[in-house]
Order: sequence, then C-alpha cells, then structure tokens
Amino acid sequence: MSLRNKLSESALEDLIHGALREDIGSGDITTKLLIPKNRLIKAAIILKEKATVAGLEIARKVFKAVDKDIRFEAVSADGSQEKPGKIIAKIQGQAGSILSGERTALNFLSHLSGIATVTRSFAEQVKPYKVKIMDTRKTTPGLRELEKCAVALGGGYNHRMGLWDAVLVKDNHIAVLKVGSKGINIKDIARLVKEKKPQGMKADIEVRNLKEFQEVLKIPPDIIMLDNMDISQIKKAVAMRDAQRNRQNVKIEVSGGVCLSNVKAIAKTGVDIISIGALTHSAKAVDMSLEVIE
Repeated sequence: MSLRNKLSESALEDLIHGALREDIGSGDITTKLLIPKNRLIKAAIILKEKATVAGLEIARKVFKAVDKDIRFEAVSADGSQEKPGKIIAKIQGQAGSILSGERTALNFLSHLSGIATVTRSFAEQVKPYKVKIMDTRKTTPGLRELEKCAVALGGGYNHRMGLWDAVLVKDNHIAVLKVGSKGINIKDIARLVKEKKPQGMKADIEVRNLKEFQEVLKIPPDIIMLDNMDISQIKKAVAMRDAQRNRQNVKIEVSGGVCLSNVKAIAKTGVDIISIGALTHSAKAVDMSLEVIE
C-alpha cells in the first residue's frame, strides 16, 4: 500500500507545505549564515534501530518541496523490515536545501515508521491465528490517513476512517439514549441500528459484559465489540457465538487493555478483530538520522 494513495496530491502538498512553514518560517537562519549557496553534498538517512519503514514517499516530497532539484533515492521500500545501520534513502543536492528539509522529512519518516514498527510487532504475535489487528480513531489530528496507512504497511488493518463510514455504538451513545429514553436497553439499541443504518454499511456495537453480549447477539449487528473484558469473559463470548449456528458469521472484536504481553492470549480465544489505540497514539518514533557522506 502506498502512503500517497491515502491522500489526494493537493491534500498531501498542503500538509507538507504546512509542516515546512512551521519549521522554516521566514528562513533557515543558521544555514543562511554558514553554508555557501552553491555547496553540493550527498547525504543518507540511516536507521539506528530495527524498524518497519514507512514514509519514504512523504520524505521525498518534503525535500522536493524545498528544492525541486534535490535527488532523492529510496534504498528501502515502505513496508520493508530493516536492521540498525541500514541506509534507507540517499539524497543529493544543495546543502542548504537538504539541511532545511531534514527535520521535517525525518519527523514524518520516524513517526510513520514507528507506527508501522509497533503494528508489525503485534501482527507477528498473532500470525498463527485468524484475527486482524486493527487501528482506531485515536490518531494525530491531520495525520489520520497517513497513520492508518502506516498501520497497513506494518501488517495491520484499518478500522473505520471516521464517523461517516461505519456505525460504531459506544458507551456514550448508549448513555445519552438512556437519558432521553427511560427503559431503553442494549438490545433495543442494536435493533434500532439494524433497522436504520444505511444499506451495506457495517454496524459495530460495544458491550461491557456478557449479559449485554448475549442480548446484542440476538439481533445481531455485523460486529460486537467486547470492551475491557478479561480472557475468561472473551472465551465465554466466543463460545456463545459459536454455539449458535445462525450467529457464527457475527464478528467479535476485542478492545481495551491490549498489549504485546497479552495479545497472543486474546488471539487464541478465537476472536476476529483486536483493535488497539496504542498503534497510533503511543507508537515510539523510530530512531534515525540524516548524515552527510560527502
């Protein structure tokens, strides 16, 4: 999957130019003071730790936005797994232009690679099982599409893009409905969603306990999300679903409290989806640097 495919060219250009304006402002004063205008250099972007690379095309576009004459060669590919010390890109051109674009390019590249890398770690843990590691809407404002693509490059899958492309009934929807309609229950809400949702659009309903799960399963939606349930509860929910022949196509999603130390145990229960906010909101940026080589 290409990061470029997730955004229109104009949206991507706006994002990159905004990031460059934020960093360069009225001009790179240090470079202007010290670096001769016609000084040509060669540089390389080098990994300092193991990583799944994501964002090379964005980095190229950053340098091209600074100076169209810069030559950017991606040595690795987005989605590739690389070792420390690996040169993932080579850059040639005016020294001032390369130095001015360096931090913005590395910010995109290290952040997106961090997301792809942590996603790969989760995906590898559950590889033997028929379960999808999915992201959430817990993303950096303005970067959601790029971050979700980085998840895909790391072997994960995208949940809904936003509020418009799938129905997901969360605890606060239920709380508001209960305030406005005394006596409404989770089963009523599931039925209401099934009757009113646009044709072809998937519906996902969050439940907090096995009693709610059992009630929603009677309707049912496309997906039932188990919120912060322990392994014992998850196993029981899967068994309830599997015991009903006409409910075996209902997907079970687990969300909340998922980490690398327990994701395999969750996958073993037979659930279909594990959604993890930490893929995007807590991924550590990959350590990398741009080094002048001649």
